[in-house]
Amino acid sequence: MFRFPPGLSPQAVKRRHGARNASLWQLIQRRNMPSLTVLICTHNRRALLEKVLASIDAARHPSGWQIGIRVIANACNDDTMDYLAARSGARPLTFEHEMRPGKSHALNRALSTLDGDVVAFVDDDHRVDAGYLEAVCQAFQSEPDIDLLCGRILPDWDGSEPAWVHEQGRYRVYPLPVPRFDLGDEPRTLGRGTAIPGGGNLAARTGWLERIGLFSVELGPQGHDLGGAEDIDWILRGLTQGARLAYIPQMIQYHYVDGARLQTSYVVRKAFHRSSSSARVDRIKPAVYMIRKCIICMGSVALSLDSARRRHYLVRFAAALGELHGALKNR
Repeated sequence: MFRFPPGLSPQAVKRRHGARNASLWQLIQRRNMPSLTVLICTHNRRALLEKVLASIDAARHPSGWQIGIRVIANACNDDTMDYLAARSGARPLTFEHEMRPGKSHALNRALSTLDGDVVAFVDDDHRVDAGYLEAVCQAFQSEPDIDLLCGRILPDWDGSEPAWVHEQGRYRVYPLPVPRFDLGDEPRTLGRGTAIPGGGNLAARTGWLERIGLFSVELGPQGHDLGGAEDIDWILRGLTQGARLAYIPQMIQYHYVDGARLQTSYVVRKAFHRSSSSARVDRIKPAVYMIRKCIICMGSVALSLDSARRRHYLVRFAAALGELHGALKNR
């Protein structure tokens, strides 16, 4: 049997032993490499999907890793499937169509088909930084005790957004119309007592997928509605089972800024739905303080003459109502 001399390049093997053995040598090398699958669930956003795939193709390839992309189209009735079938790109891509509406259904379909070493979750309205793939692979390679990774999500501002979205003072609005997750420039471990990321910029060793289990189909968005928390629920279940979560600041994604979201009415609706989902994840039960909080916030809205103050308390009032709504569902 032919044995490949250690340290030889494919070119050297080809010169000494022929092209066939050189190709076999390359195949063996690839099979010994760790692999990263970038997972994207998408619903009727072909144009944004094209942008995120282009950013993954353009990202630097981490040395010694195989990189692939898996797309789950969720109840799409636009040209997403045609685009995926015709796509050619720098990274190998596979795709499926999950007809049941709901992001959790799409995620759960993907979990049963992933067979690599690491999966990185990327939303279809994000784009990845040029160093994103390197950051994910390097972190997992250098920290064998880490099971889950999260990174920065930064709004892809272009300067045309209203000034109130950048307000950091007393009357700042939260949640922002465009998601942001940024814990600074230093890596750190996270747990139940710290900020818990969403799934828009999350990576996991695939061995943990089965251990944590499926994403809750009672939570999460259906279509482009404002449901959420299926990802936070999944991460918390992992932490309960002993998974170790690390924040990696070099792991950067940029969130698309939809101008239609830069309205007070949108943030009010988002605050309601996200607070309701969070209350369900935390298993909060109805309490008198929730009603008191709603009354106080409603009074603050009525007494607010300044637009920034009124916007702030409108969002707080919506969040308080959402918390009460989720707690009542928990009954």
